[in-house]
Amino acid sequence: MIRLDSIGKSYGGVQAVDGVSLHIARGEFVLLIGASGSGKSTLLKMINRLVEFDRGTLTFDGADIRTLKPEDLRRRLGYAIQSTGLFPHWTVARNIATVPRLLGWPAARTAARVDELLTLLNLDPATYRGRWPHQLSGGQQQRVGVARALAADPEVLLMDEPFGALDPPGRAAMQAEMARIHQSTGKTIVMVTHDIDEALRLATRIVLMDRGRIVQAGTPAQLLEQPASEFVSDFFGRGEIGLKRLGLHGVAGILRGVEETEGPPVSASLTQREALSMMLLRRTDRLAVVGDDGRLLGTVLLRDLVLRGPDGRDG
Repeated sequence: MIRLDSIGKSYGGVQAVDGVSLHIARGEFVLLIGASGSGKSTLLKMINRLVEFDRGTLTFDGADIRTLKPEDLRRRLGYAIQSTGLFPHWTVARNIATVPRLLGWPAARTAARVDELLTLLNLDPATYRGRWPHQLSGGQQQRVGVARALAADPEVLLMDEPFGALDPPGRAAMQAEMARIHQSTGKTIVMVTHDIDEALRLATRIVLMDRGRIVQAGTPAQLLEQPASEFVSDFFGRGEIGLKRLGLHGVAGILRGVEETEGPPVSASLTQREALSMMLLRRTDRLAVVGDDGRLLGTVLLRDLVLRGPDGRDG
């Protein structure tokens, strides 16, 4: 869907992006990660031509993006940034409708799309469509920013540090929303972040950059379990890789039969890392696990978290 071949960009002789080749397939959720100055944001901006590249080729759905009008390209690419950029004197509904109005959508279709997106992002349309940006919390503003980026149903959603300004609860809530949106829509998403846990939680594939180059690209499990270099191991926290691996897998894969436990049961949606944390807090070696309907599914044991691999295989 998006293919970069030997893409480069320099500023004053300094290579911001240096010979990057990358293929992003339809339906992927790709996280670009790296330290400040690694080139990840520049790479993202080159995809929608906010920044023009100096060399190489970049194709979108088989077409060289330089043959596409920038305005036509950006209608096919939704874009959300850390600062939501909402127009302060426009209502939530009008902010979301920015691109559909530019495209000349009928009013009824636009209004229906606004309500659809507000519902998708867990904002009641009757409550929020007429509000002004200053009446919203930071998290609500960010949701509206994402809704605006999705309004014209773009083929790809580009996101540049979209949750960086949110507090931890707000950030976690938006991460959950994006995971749900990706799962329900199958939308291709390319997102820049500096947050390792965010990348591990959301990505189908992580692209780690350093000094304008790709150091390693792969699934979260591949980068944790098969690091290509000492740099990759150090970046992901060599001493915490075991815990991070537990965070990639749910407890459902290592459940045993129903056993007697103390304390309230936990949800089957918990990661193994969250289950380990809960055991430490409760000072127990086992937790009862229930499904969404409250039905008891089984028990997760401390020894299985420690002695088995995160995928349930014996170590």
